[in-house]
Amino acid sequence: MKKRLFDLLFSALVLLVAGPFLLVILFLVWRQDRHDPFYRAPRVGRGGREFTMMKVRSMVVNADRSGVNSTSAGDRRITPLGHFIRRWKVDELSQFLNVFRGDMSVVGPRPNTRAWGVDLYTPEEMRLLDMKPGITDLSSIVFSDEGQILAGAEHADLKYNQVIRPWKSRLGLLYGQHPSVLLDLRIVWLTAVAIVDKPRALRGVVAILEALGADPRLIEVCRRQGPVPAGAAPGAARVFELEDAVAAGG
Repeated sequence: MKKRLFDLLFSALVLLVAGPFLLVILFLVWRQDRHDPFYRAPRVGRGGREFTMMKVRSMVVNADRSGVNSTSAGDRRITPLGHFIRRWKVDELSQFLNVFRGDMSVVGPRPNTRAWGVDLYTPEEMRLLDMKPGITDLSSIVFSDEGQILAGAEHADLKYNQVIRPWKSRLGLLYGQHPSVLLDLRIVWLTAVAIVDKPRALRGVVAILEALGADPRLIEVCRRQGPVPAGAAPGAARVFELEDAVAAGG
């Protein structure tokens, strides 16, 4: 109940303050190609139910028909304005509408697609679906540069599952073990800090993980002092491999 109240009050504040700016961006997105400025992204939410996540469109029309779910920084589907939208996380603002609708929370594990996402979850990862997905979480801070991590990858979805998903899922499961409004407030604050000072935000994440007794390897990855290493997803015996991707529909 406290979390829902926090979600509603915080979302109302954000939309009230950022609403005029969001309307300008939506107009500019529409003006560039005269198409819907929203991208209605199908995602899997709590209990495995699908919902439509509202995002400010940063790509060309029908970009999702390419069959690629993960997006690298050099993805040609991103429009010139879309680079600005992604850099400053403007596409996340419209998701506060999903919070009002009850599909999402302000803080929670980021919602995933079904193909190349939930369909690949281990039984342990499926526990992520016991929580309402969020606009931000610890992984949103640690991997805010997801596009750069995936840049140059021959298969962006494959690399995502090899080097981002294992740690992202671990962070989501850890969050689920320690729910509190205070933790949500800290994550929201660090999300804002990460936009202008990511090293400082990462130090904040590491402090949270140390306080929660997180696995030392996960903490080391979240320091982001080198390339993100590949890892096995929670509950998996080995790293997600190319032959598995092909067999799953890649």
